[in-house]
Amino acid sequence: MSVSFVQHRIQAEARARKLALERSGSAEVRIADIYKFFPFRLFGLNRDALGDLAQIEFEAELELCRANPEMLEQYLDMKRGGFRTGFISDTYWSTEQLAQLLRACSPGLTWDFLYASCDHGSGKSEALFEAYLLEQGIDAASSFHVGDNHNADIKGARRHGIRPRYYPQASAPLASKFQRETSIFELLCPDQPSRLDCGARTLRRAVTARSAEHSPAFNLGVTVLGPVMAALDAFIEARRAALAREGARVAIGFLGRDGLLPYRVWQASHGETGAYVEINRRVSLVGSADTLEPLSELLSRVVKIDAATFVDIVKVQPPAVMKFFAQYPDGIASGRELADALPDLIDPREITDIAAGVRTRLLAYLRANIADFDGCTDLILVDLGYSASVQKSLRRIFDREGIRIRLHGAYLLTLDDAFDDIADDDTAEGLISDRIVTPHVKRMLIRNVALLEQLCCSDEGSARDYRGGEVLREGDQRPAAQLALANEVQSGTLAYASRARELAPHYALRPDADPVVAARWAAAVLGRLLLLPDDDELVLLGDIKHDVNLGTQALAPLLDAGFINDCIVARGLSAACTAPAPPMWLAGSFAALSPSHAYLYTLFGANRLPANLFGEAQCGTLQVGLFGPDGQASLEAVSVYHTGLGDLRLRIPLSRRMAVATIALPLAKLTRNGLLHGITVQYGESAAKAAESSNVKAIAEGRLIDAGLERSGRQFRATTEDGMLLIPVDGFEDDVAIYTVALTALDHDRILTVEGRDGNGVPSATLTWRSASGAQATNGH
Repeated sequence: MSVSFVQHRIQAEARARKLALERSGSAEVRIADIYKFFPFRLFGLNRDALGDLAQIEFEAELELCRANPEMLEQYLDMKRGGFRTGFISDTYWSTEQLAQLLRACSPGLTWDFLYASCDHGSGKSEALFEAYLLEQGIDAASSFHVGDNHNADIKGARRHGIRPRYYPQASAPLASKFQRETSIFELLCPDQPSRLDCGARTLRRAVTARSAEHSPAFNLGVTVLGPVMAALDAFIEARRAALAREGARVAIGFLGRDGLLPYRVWQASHGETGAYVEINRRVSLVGSADTLEPLSELLSRVVKIDAATFVDIVKVQPPAVMKFFAQYPDGIASGRELADALPDLIDPREITDIAAGVRTRLLAYLRANIADFDGCTDLILVDLGYSASVQKSLRRIFDREGIRIRLHGAYLLTLDDAFDDIADDDTAEGLISDRIVTPHVKRMLIRNVALLEQLCCSDEGSARDYRGGEVLREGDQRPAAQLALANEVQSGTLAYASRARELAPHYALRPDADPVVAARWAAAVLGRLLLLPDDDELVLLGDIKHDVNLGTQALAPLLDAGFINDCIVARGLSAACTAPAPPMWLAGSFAALSPSHAYLYTLFGANRLPANLFGEAQCGTLQVGLFGPDGQASLEAVSVYHTGLGDLRLRIPLSRRMAVATIALPLAKLTRNGLLHGITVQYGESAAKAAESSNVKAIAEGRLIDAGLERSGRQFRATTEDGMLLIPVDGFEDDVAIYTVALTALDHDRILTVEGRDGNGVPSATLTWRSASGAQATNGH
């Protein structure tokens, strides 16, 4: 209802201004003129409510408006300097209402003149400045005007010889982020109004305006990560305060490594009331184990592992395990293979002894780093998220050691369906929980959270063990430039948190007053960065590598636009949206193709991308030539599909026994002019397995041979009616290969799907294609 009200109010103003412009040549109107065009009956009102609606809107304006301290100080400086000062505003509020609004924002404010455009029937872009100069008897050259609208304030003042100063409410990059955030908010929180945020964006504008320009990484921390971490900080404090009110003696531990940035923000505002503790999933899980099952579960998630890494995890080298690795090339096996074999390779009693040692060393570390550890009743564990695996392991460790401290997870993002096995006296809660966004959205955010992890992370290796209350770390493989970039982002985040604490009281703003609203906007701000990054952010962040951890030395790329393009060519848009990692930053990889690709991926993750719109539909068949190594040829009919974006796809399945060396694709039969998006190949033991494979390989453009075609980059033109593209067929990696060709036809409208029927009335693919313009073609001609 509120959204409809706002949109009708906006439309009423547009109609009122249009009519005013037609009648008087000026679009200036009063608030009552606007509400004359409002649909009262829709909201159960009659036209007698016009005055009430206008007054209620003005009261909302009084409540929401704030004086800009910098502008107020400059205004008062001018007054103290003896200059005549006043206000000129393009507004539908009358001069009397404008005066009331100004004094509500700054009690006792005075002025020498006050101009409201609606009372003069002309705006600053028209003749309002001229009226001011004439009525006040002021020489334009000695007048000075400050404004936030470039067209009305700056150009309007210059046109009359007045010196202007431009003071935008938000820089162009920040305004662009706000616009994208609003779009993301309405996707992620569709039933909630996106206009009221308890002043969060007002505070961000103020902080950004007061922050000197630094590096792009620092500015990212100020404008984006800072507001998210400030919301998380308020969330942690609310949890601590609630426990303290119950009489609990509370300690707070920020889990390393990506809990470092939340810890630094907390430390800056709350002092040494929290501790940074380097505990990861691997160490805590081994310490909590009393069977092989937790270790097997951990190892099953490792892609590749060798003996040295295994020993580093479990601290022993059983002979049977060493023999297991010796059977594999270079001594490297998959984690799944090792996990399956582990019960036959290691005595369960060994893992019990290993776990006991890890527990002893871990608890000594906690006592050395958390003040009065044994005296606290409740320990809050802070992390980015997601399924509370460290918290659950610590609970098992505490229980085995007879420690009765209650554990409370305070996470940024949570997979809430993983919390049902949390101990009864413990709690786990996320700032961005499934009560804030849907589980579909949450999984999309977590699929792309590797970027956030790297920006929040410490610049030291992950914990592998403890000795004498100190942490022992792995080596860190991340490039020095990446660590420097993350530190710069963190510095900007801390600068935002500090400046926001300073400025919020000046503006009477409390962006965290409503925890639910704060959480929704944290989701929107973080979601915008992860899902709809702008080009500057892609350039800044695109080279970051993700530290896979789990005892490995692997670094995985965040971005890989080529991989996503190949996935779209081979499997279609929807399948590409579910591509496994790497790349770790899937949304960023889509954005590297185009902003539209990123938005389509976001729609998919929000469950707003209908499969029958963006999937594929068969629209005909095409005869392709298959040539063997001895030159013998055969013709095969392959299906042609069109996609939701109007492109064409051809899938050419081949089996090893067909002995095909070259595919002759008659592109001219499809279109004389077009764009070739790519050619890919997938392998599998069957056609179905090959089609589902995410292991997609692109055929290099340089390997393609033109016959009656001219190609320039992706664009091609057929020089003959039989223009063909010759595609080499490589050696098979499995029994079946599927070659997929993706292209856009440029010489006709998009082809519509026309369903035919055979003699029994059963639907069958037709050979007749009908374009959107009504033109008809047969057999692809």
